[in-house]
Amino acid sequence: MKLKGKKIGVLFEADYFENEIFYYKFRFPEEGAELHFLSRLWGQPSITFHGHEYRAPMECRESFEGMSDEELRSYDAIIVPSGMVSDRLRYTEDVEKIPPATEFLKRAFAEKKILKGIICHGLWLVAPATELVRGRPLVCHNNLIGDAKAYGALYTNQDVVVDGDLVTGRSGGHAHLFASKIIEMLSEADR
Repeated sequence: MKLKGKKIGVLFEADYFENEIFYYKFRFPEEGAELHFLSRLWGQPSITFHGHEYRAPMECRESFEGMSDEELRSYDAIIVPSGMVSDRLRYTEDVEKIPPATEFLKRAFAEKKILKGIICHGLWLVAPATELVRGRPLVCHNNLIGDAKAYGALYTNQDVVVDGDLVTGRSGGHAHLFASKIIEMLSEADR
């Protein structure tokens, strides 16, 4: 129970990579963490999203929209998962404003005590706010190396890269390594 008393939020949307999301769904609570899947609910009490490979349904009942600063600070980690989740979350109705999910991520980055985890194509959510990763070492999916460099990030060819309060992972297939690093860092945070 390395994460007893810890709270983790995972951003969530349709076309999620089931193997990764289900790994988090069981692995973090196995260590005692309180796990929350957060999305835009569009004024609905819940939305059932379907996965990418197997179309597995998973209901989401919590939104990051309108979350108070106090509630945000109650999280020990916020994770942006792999796959198409971040592409769907970076939708904005007003093209003059950054997407609500990116705005939420900016708020999380402003809180140094919150560990930020971005894996694989999750880096897409940073596109409207490249200052979040500019000058920072990170890893992402091989298809996004050019994007990372265009954002001003320092691409690092490792499966998991840690830069202070930012943990990045190469791909959804590396979710176990990524989650292990997050578990390790959160369990050592109070020592």
